[in-house]
Amino acid sequence: MARAFVLVMDSFGIGAAPDAARFGDVGADTWGHIRAAHKPLVPNLVRLGLDAAHATATGAPYMGPPPQAWFGAASERSFGKDTPSGHWEMAGVPVEFEWGYFPKTVPSFPAALIADLVAKARLPGVLGDCHASGTQIIDELGLEHIATGKPIVYTSADSVFQIAAHESHFGLARLLELCKIAFELVQPYKIARVIARPFVGDAPGRFKRTGNRKDYAVRPPGPTLFDKLTDVGRKTIAIGKIGDIYAHQGTQEEIKADGNDDLMAKTLATIASAADGSFTMTNFVDFDTLYGHRRDAAGYAAALAAFDRQLPAVEAALRPGDIAVLTADHGCDPTWQGSDHTREFVPVLCFGPGLKGRDLGSRDSFADIGQSLATHLGIAPLGHGKSFI
Repeated sequence: MARAFVLVMDSFGIGAAPDAARFGDVGADTWGHIRAAHKPLVPNLVRLGLDAAHATATGAPYMGPPPQAWFGAASERSFGKDTPSGHWEMAGVPVEFEWGYFPKTVPSFPAALIADLVAKARLPGVLGDCHASGTQIIDELGLEHIATGKPIVYTSADSVFQIAAHESHFGLARLLELCKIAFELVQPYKIARVIARPFVGDAPGRFKRTGNRKDYAVRPPGPTLFDKLTDVGRKTIAIGKIGDIYAHQGTQEEIKADGNDDLMAKTLATIASAADGSFTMTNFVDFDTLYGHRRDAAGYAAALAAFDRQLPAVEAALRPGDIAVLTADHGCDPTWQGSDHTREFVPVLCFGPGLKGRDLGSRDSFADIGQSLATHLGIAPLGHGKSFI
């Protein structure tokens, strides 16, 4: 029986989406700008069809060799360019409503929200209360946090409330409990996620976020591919932060990993062992958190080259009848202004034993991915998307 695997290259956009002007992102192009500035060696991604998909997204002519995989570019139908919206849509559930967001002011959070959080969690207060880069704010406020016991709270252009705290001085268990309290308190504000951002270290420059991050997310507004497969008795496997993103709805087995190399190792082990008829999704988070948001184009390029070197092992591990999809959930152009996501097309590269090069064209929704995998796995159609199978 067929199996399916989705490898989400978190934030790997391939050119401004048709509605990029609404987000101030006309001209954003994660892959195009990285390629132009740093020329990373990614022969396997190119062989599969990355540059051809980029040409589809940007309207530029493609002059390279014929791709060996199915290739295309998908634009997002969801109203936002955030992580949950992108993932939910690719699993068949576009987010066709507006999330709540916190203003880019200081303070960013409503006074009543912070007062309730301080009271319910018995805190001495909070630090931050602003839009910020997560790595910068722990460098700026980490020592004060350790001295006062006040957690660091901050947000971004996403619909998110983030809390950073030291694993030893504040305590990981206490941070997670604090985030549960915060998650309940932000619901009236229509906030998509509360994220626990634990860190270690003893001084600016030596503070480092750990792999114990946890996302508390609202549930998708409808049944995703994970739910549909669970309903018919198929095995679903979520690697990395996928379980958190889907609010643990339909994700039967959840495998944690820390960093792209560990995520790939866990993915390869799963490909070797996953049952017939199963579905696996992995989020390769480093592209976004370490390089996209930090506007580190050189680091992003190096991470792409490292990821590319591991793709032949993925291809070799697939069985006859399997299909794997390389895609992304949004863009995060490391050459763009600010530090937020960018509204872009994402690549859709499908490969597996027996699949030959085929142009999938420009797709109107990430949901085409989920719909196609539903077809491949032999279950009833999802509520959104057009299958390319």
